[in-house]
Amino acid sequence: MAQTQLCIRIPEHELKVLDRYAKQTQRTKTDIIREFIRSLEDATER
Repeated sequence: MAQTQLCIRIPEHELKVLDRYAKQTQRTKTDIIREFIRSLEDATER
């Protein structure tokens, strides 16, 4: 599967939240964001 890079701008506070969650779950930020996007896909299929 081809991959595309996505750059986003978020407030520093939101980045800190993501960093903290990534450390707590020992996952990458990319993995967390991918999982969230997949959850959106599941929600739109209903």
